[in-house]
Amino acid sequence: MSSVATAGRAAAAQTATPVVEFATETVYTGQTYTDLSGQTAAVAGLKAGTILVTFRTTSRAQAMTLVSASDKTQAAGNITLSVSAGVLQFSVRDKGVLKQNHLTRTRYDDGEWHTAAITVADGATTFYADGQPVHTTASGYFFSHVSGLTSLNIARNVDSEHPGGEWFFTGGIRRVAVYGHTLTAQQIASQSVRTDLADFGRIAAALNSDTPATWLFTGDSITHGALWTDGWRSYVEHFQERVRWELGKPKNSDFVIDTGVSGSTTNDLTAKFDQRVSAFSPRVVSVMLGTNDVVTSGIGVATYRANLLKLITSIRGLPGRAVPLLQTPNPVDTTVWPARAALADYAQTMRDVAGEQNVVLVDHFAQWSADYGDTPPAGLLGDGLHPDEQGHLVLAHKVFRDLRIFDPTSRVCSLTIP
Repeated sequence: MSSVATAGRAAAAQTATPVVEFATETVYTGQTYTDLSGQTAAVAGLKAGTILVTFRTTSRAQAMTLVSASDKTQAAGNITLSVSAGVLQFSVRDKGVLKQNHLTRTRYDDGEWHTAAITVADGATTFYADGQPVHTTASGYFFSHVSGLTSLNIARNVDSEHPGGEWFFTGGIRRVAVYGHTLTAQQIASQSVRTDLADFGRIAAALNSDTPATWLFTGDSITHGALWTDGWRSYVEHFQERVRWELGKPKNSDFVIDTGVSGSTTNDLTAKFDQRVSAFSPRVVSVMLGTNDVVTSGIGVATYRANLLKLITSIRGLPGRAVPLLQTPNPVDTTVWPARAALADYAQTMRDVAGEQNVVLVDHFAQWSADYGDTPPAGLLGDGLHPDEQGHLVLAHKVFRDLRIFDPTSRVCSLTIP
């Protein structure tokens, strides 16, 4: 997935000084923690500010604390940033009253290092993940809204009912920092272990928002899901089920539209862009094309590249600044379809364009090649070219993982096809 623009921590860009910082990389076992209660007074009065944590999970639990400040004489008085079954959760409770509790839908329990940040100011809370804002809520509660704070911990929460701790974290934490003011997006990015593309952040924000969004998938017969799925769902239909149902009721009002046309090429899509894309006012537009371009007279790699560039420009020029998403097609069995032997060149061209234009790329071609070698298994293709029901499920799971919405406990993500 092409989601990372830069990586590393640009120390020169750090202009803010935290009121509390713990920057010793530590492995937490689900029973261990770091007690910073001696520094609780430094955060207790903060009405606004930033919490920033760099972490990596090694297990999955319903609640795993990254950092928590609490009144340990209360059963429910705490401000906590946690990873809850993979999603980021920020909650504020005082004397049993839940003042704020928000979660992302995007997930961060993939075993990779991530930097999460929460900023609170002016009645709003913004979640940042890997240098990009991914969710904003109209709640502005922070440390000062929890009375009697006496405990500050990394990797656990403490209260009167759990004096030894609860919600323990399993994995690594490299840094925890609390600031008495809100960091800018640039400052957060500079302190992130990786920095996602701006477009990736905008896709994540669409997934995390309760504001309805229209997701448009266009391409050829593979996106269309024609014939070879044997009555099972196509990868686009799996995406619809994952987003519109499994991510929660507010997402029911999102719409997923498929304008894939069998036999289509990038020439066809550029010519009929208004009919197949603009007419639907999409927020995110996925394009998977190339399988027919490679065998169409007059469309060489140079024309294919030019068409992709034109499509990206057209998508970004739509009202509301729609976000382009490129997807390479799957490899084909060239012993059955020898005329498509150059499809790898078209996949590479799409990679190059995505990199140059800072577009998010879901690279099915690379994944299938890495997993299955030069020839995809017959069990994934209906005719040596079109993915069958198994192949479409592989496509869908790749999209879910790359967009950070893969949940192994969900019905779609755990689906097996006999």
